[in-house]
Amino acid sequence: MTAHSTVAAFATQSGRLCVGGVPLDILAERVGGTPFFAYDRGMLTDRVAQLRAAMPPDIELSYAIKANPMPAVVHHLSGLVDGFDVASALELRSALNTTIPPSQISFAGPGKTPTELRQAVASGVTVQIESAAEARRLIEIGQLLGVRCRAAIRVNPDFAIKGSGMRMGGGPQQFGIDAEQVPVLLKELSMAQMDLTGLHVFAGSQNLNADVLAEAQRKTVDLVLRLAETMPSPVKYFNLGGGFGIPYFEKDRPLDLTRVGANLAELLERKIRVQYPQARVVIELGRYIVGECGIYVTRIVDRKESRGRTFLVVDGGLHHQLAASGNFGQAIRRNYPIAIGNRMDDDTTTETVSIVGKLCTPLDILGDRVVLPYADIGDLVVVFQAGAYGFTASPSAFLSHPEPAEVLL
Repeated sequence: MTAHSTVAAFATQSGRLCVGGVPLDILAERVGGTPFFAYDRGMLTDRVAQLRAAMPPDIELSYAIKANPMPAVVHHLSGLVDGFDVASALELRSALNTTIPPSQISFAGPGKTPTELRQAVASGVTVQIESAAEARRLIEIGQLLGVRCRAAIRVNPDFAIKGSGMRMGGGPQQFGIDAEQVPVLLKELSMAQMDLTGLHVFAGSQNLNADVLAEAQRKTVDLVLRLAETMPSPVKYFNLGGGFGIPYFEKDRPLDLTRVGANLAELLERKIRVQYPQARVVIELGRYIVGECGIYVTRIVDRKESRGRTFLVVDGGLHHQLAASGNFGQAIRRNYPIAIGNRMDDDTTTETVSIVGKLCTPLDILGDRVVLPYADIGDLVVVFQAGAYGFTASPSAFLSHPEPAEVLL
């Protein structure tokens, strides 16, 4: 689906948008009012099924909890995916509270504190080593706890992905160890009391171009196979990253998942399995799994005209949904798909409006000059593509307004 056809993926009832079969106005009463986030359980299940159908059967699917750490979402996905990637002690705790075994959980990210590393080592999860200093701390902690820690090397690749919404590899980076430095570190770790399982490369995120992703995967596989030759023990784990994007804006087109899966199948058959037939091969996805399965709902509390422009003022804003305001990395602000959730069948009277939040900043814009059915005070505004990097990626404490509810149906 395109960004704006996402609206059609949610059912309607008597002109009202529904999530999990529940109309928005009823849902608002259930959760105690607006604003709130709602995630569709069935859509999550379907998205994982689509991935399973397109990917090679021996590729493991790991969910990056940072995309949406809501406990109910994490628990639901624990029955669908093969593993979790976490980036904090709290995310680690959420992952460990599911049925996913610790051996299938990875802990990535720069700046892990000694306390976080101790928790990770004691839990038996795989720590993605981001620096030489972190590797040495891991060894010390393992000795202190009397535990042989499980770890993998996160590699900053010697190539960059073009077309990604956010580049996380290539050139100088705070993420991972430069590819050319990895053999030196591996030599240092060769005598360490550590279960060094393999290699992890995550070069970028939010990519919609299958050809670009395929090229990045080919380069990633060539890199990890080259570095695997310098590993002090047989490689048991390759994390090829993810980067699968979803369409947010009107001209965006969805990722061709079939082509991406076919490329991965070829890489597995012709390269990885030839040398490492038993290694776990993982792709790590967050946004692609949850992003299109959630909405943000906020209510119009005021309607005003100012010098020829109409503003709909809502009771939410960027403090809950920063990404839709453009402040989560958009170079040029563009509108997310947006609708009046209780007027879904009203296409007779439309107007151009700007939807703004209640914060004391001109940046608090959820929709700028969007064409929508006529809406008034009390109507419900719905922001789509809100399942990933929504509430927990937003400055919720700004101006000290109440936090939004979150619900999985």
